[in-house]
Amino acid sequence: MKFEVDEFGYYGQFGGAFIPEMLYPNVEELRENYLNIIYTKSFQEDFHYLLKDYVGRPTPLYFASRLSERYNAKIYLKREDLCHTGAHKINNTIGQILLAKRLGKKKIIAETGAGQHGVATATVCALMGMECMVYMGKHDMERQRPNVERMRILGTKVIPALSGSMTLKDATNEAMRHWINNPTDTHYIIGSVVGPHPYPDIVARFQSVISEEIKKQLIEKEGNPFPDYVIACVGGGSNAAGAFYHYLNDEHVNLIGVEAAGKGIDSGDSAATTALGKPGVLHGSKTILMQTEDGQVVEPYSISAGLDYPGIGPMHAHLFDVGRVQFMSATDDEAMNAGIELSRTEGIIPAIETAHAVAMLGKMEFAKDDVVVINLSGRGDKDLETYIKWGKY
Repeated sequence: MKFEVDEFGYYGQFGGAFIPEMLYPNVEELRENYLNIIYTKSFQEDFHYLLKDYVGRPTPLYFASRLSERYNAKIYLKREDLCHTGAHKINNTIGQILLAKRLGKKKIIAETGAGQHGVATATVCALMGMECMVYMGKHDMERQRPNVERMRILGTKVIPALSGSMTLKDATNEAMRHWINNPTDTHYIIGSVVGPHPYPDIVARFQSVISEEIKKQLIEKEGNPFPDYVIACVGGGSNAAGAFYHYLNDEHVNLIGVEAAGKGIDSGDSAATTALGKPGVLHGSKTILMQTEDGQVVEPYSISAGLDYPGIGPMHAHLFDVGRVQFMSATDDEAMNAGIELSRTEGIIPAIETAHAVAMLGKMEFAKDDVVVINLSGRGDKDLETYIKWGKY
């Protein structure tokens, strides 16, 4: 079975580029050039130099001994939280800024939910001396204020999205509108494996460095590159795409994607897309999304700003559709409790997005020698206010 994108931009029945005519030149320019550019010797040298000396890769694969003892398995944490800017998002923004420069672009726009992609975009724009604008839902700006100020310190203009639920979906809408009106000099750095082709493939390729490193590190630690489980949280799904990428064709490796159940899958306040969604078009691609009977997008909810999205990327929709990835979910309280448990067991405060993945340890049964890799996609600095407001620690 084929899990990679095909020449038309589809993963099985999902993907494609459903875009206004005015966006066609932008997207077509990317589609025609991205593979030729990113696999040149000079691009790869620049990309890997920055990943090593600027981002701090490879990130450690840490054996969590106390957590392993508690759950009777060998639990490893892929420490993406130790990347510069505090999350995996920087892997993609480094790649896309290098791509944008080679395409002759002068300005960058982006959307952000939890703010980590916004910070990563602002960071690489400061590094490369490029003008940057980031769209962020007003509600997310309020609950992720430290990241808003980081972006501003880095010289980025943060623009509030005031429509809908004023979260990630709405920020993406606003960014796409901006791109339509500024097609020639501006590159849109999409932060997840969403949007029209070739974005899902671009982001997955740049994030695939995560699973590439996991394989090498497991050979060193276990004598075998193949874990029994890889677990990652899924909003749009970029960190999961990166953690799964080099294992997609190794079907003996169980891949677990974890969505945000919010206040409960059936509560009306949830972002558990695979449980609640159906096929439709969102932000330029056919995927699985939460929608009403007449196709209107249902407002998602999660305590986690980065998982507060009504759909998943088309790659993940396909992986769910064919059963290659098992999708599970964690409620707000389950995730928050898992975040506190990790903090007190291993001395690592995770991002609340990441805590959803950690919460699966209490929901799964492992054999004693099972090797479990959790992609620790971000650190919890940005979420301290949310932890404090939740207060059950």
